[in-house]
Amino acid sequence: MEFFRIKNDIPFMRHALVFNIISLITFVLAVIFLATKGLHLSIEFTGGTLMEISYAEAPDLDKIRKKLETEGFTDTQVQNFGSSRDVLIRVPLAKDNETAKVSERVLSALNAADMTKPELKRVEFVGPQVGKELASDGAMALLLVVIGIVLYLAVRFEWRFAISAIIANLHDVVIILGFFAFFQWEFSLPVLAAVLAVLGYSVNESVVVFDRVRETFKKKRGLTTPEVLNHAITSTISRTIITHGCTQMMVTSMLIFGGAALHYFALALTIGILFGIYSSVLVASPLVMWLGVSREQFVKAKVEKQEAVV
Repeated sequence: MEFFRIKNDIPFMRHALVFNIISLITFVLAVIFLATKGLHLSIEFTGGTLMEISYAEAPDLDKIRKKLETEGFTDTQVQNFGSSRDVLIRVPLAKDNETAKVSERVLSALNAADMTKPELKRVEFVGPQVGKELASDGAMALLLVVIGIVLYLAVRFEWRFAISAIIANLHDVVIILGFFAFFQWEFSLPVLAAVLAVLGYSVNESVVVFDRVRETFKKKRGLTTPEVLNHAITSTISRTIITHGCTQMMVTSMLIFGGAALHYFALALTIGILFGIYSSVLVASPLVMWLGVSREQFVKAKVEKQEAVV
């Protein structure tokens, strides 16, 4: 399905060096922010107090958040749990707060709020050790995804495509993390899930472009490698706009209407989608060209059989 078709190929590869210099600068800045500022980890990684509270009527979550902020509880997560009347509150671990008194202070603040009286159902403490295990498990999941992508692309295409795609995809991941480090947005398990989703989503775009590159090498003779890459990217632009446009519409709706629980998840996906398009088209393709991809790697030369001499 195509909304439009571009007759003349756009010379993307003519500006390949410029695109990659921009990517390198962005990547280096992201690494610097990660090294100097670090990630603002959520309660899942740092530990804290988890409370499940029930109301007789559906409460206003924004009012609960504001009330807790006025009481000195920063970065508190408030979201519905199970039903609109049940609320899950996560309070990060703080040095000046005693764990045993946190739940009492939270419940006292909610009782003083202009709402129906809450009923405390359960209180749990999440230790920092659990957070360390989650962080290591998340890093392992990211590593396994990267290894799987490299193996898949190496088998389906060729090692040059595998290396180019994984560099481009890791470029997306580091930039997402760089944004979260620079603005000190909260990095939680949903955000980690969004980062893993971006990896798969971005590699899908790379596979589409690479598949068209391989097809063009086989069908069209006389084209140079930059011309083949330009044709592959140009011929998939309509598909890219349709796919990423529809996906971004859904993610934008989560960003606007999803509330605080989905805000950073949708934000990470938005950054990943935008940079995923850029990296798949304008980072991976130049890398493939510089690594020396050619038509001979996909089209085997025919060997003429010599007739037997009688």
